[in-house]
Amino acid sequence: MGKFNEELIKAGVVLAMDGLHPSSKGARVKFSGKSRTVIDGPFAEAKELIAGFWLWQVKSLEEAIEWVKRSPFSSQAGECEVEIRRVFEMEDFAPVLTEEQIEHKVSARAELIGQAKK
Repeated sequence: MGKFNEELIKAGVVLAMDGLHPSSKGARVKFSGKSRTVIDGPFAEAKELIAGFWLWQVKSLEEAIEWVKRSPFSSQAGECEVEIRRVFEMEDFAPVLTEEQIEHKVSARAELIGQAKK
């Protein structure tokens, strides 16, 4: 997996990636109206948990799929799935935000990405 991650970095695709601690070290907060309920881990539905993540910048869903298909998930680890989802861009909110608000948020995101690449 380390070799694959290095390939992603060299290709300039990776914006962020990390593994996550087990759910036994986590908590969930359930929202119901104004009520907040904290549920301590571990969580019963372990097959539904996220173990880690990549945040990539690719040109299309098809490109993301091609990268995922190349990932070295081992058959020894059993069955697993990788879910691919888009991150909202500020332009996606154009119907509810002004052009000025979108420009501000786009420049703030670019600054964060620039800092992360340092």
